[in-house]
Amino acid sequence: MTRLLRILSTVLITAGLVVLADVGITLAWKEPVSSIYASVQQHKAENQLADLERSFPGPALLRRIQKVHGIRDKVADLARAFSHEVDRGQSIGRIQIPAIDLDAVIVQGTDTASLEKGPGHYPNTPFPGQGGTVAIAGHRTTYLAPFRHLDSLQAGDEVMVEMPYANFTYRLERPPTRIVDPGDVGIIHKVGYERLVMTACNPLYSAAQRIAGFARLQDVSFFASSGRPWQDP
Repeated sequence: MTRLLRILSTVLITAGLVVLADVGITLAWKEPVSSIYASVQQHKAENQLADLERSFPGPALLRRIQKVHGIRDKVADLARAFSHEVDRGQSIGRIQIPAIDLDAVIVQGTDTASLEKGPGHYPNTPFPGQGGTVAIAGHRTTYLAPFRHLDSLQAGDEVMVEMPYANFTYRLERPPTRIVDPGDVGIIHKVGYERLVMTACNPLYSAAQRIAGFARLQDVSFFASSGRPWQDP
């Protein structure tokens, strides 16, 4: 009986240490178990995005937009066509925020399964280039926690969003972030310019509020299949 109690005691102590280690890693960085799963999903998303970039835009669409004047108008046409091509959970682009060392594939959708793969585009908001407010959600403690350090962003920080049809550069506005209620849909409404809104739960380890980062579109660029920048007719 004494030996059995000693074994049970050892098992319980070990289990307790594992739990404490998990909590410590989560507090200092991000939840490790879900992050491993998300890493696998991000790798799959990378491959899916590479396939999408090879197929979109197709030759017929590229020929069509040759007749469109203005880079912004060309990109708007491409974005409109792209919006009809993607499904929930599919890779759609990439978001990079150097200030917080973020480089992640974006997926379509903000449902649970989609956000386990990476940052997710709100389906009820336009795509970059469509002239409205683009919104992207991400976790802060689980599934790679892409938006964990959203609260450390400063006005002027760059956010790059790469889509298969164009690249977009945004800069954080002043103030760069706000704390809002989870039901505050006003933050994704259209404003007088094209912007990006990034949202995540707040505070850490709680869904009581949302932290939202606001960035204004600064530059749009895209390239022909030859690798040369597009020239307007």
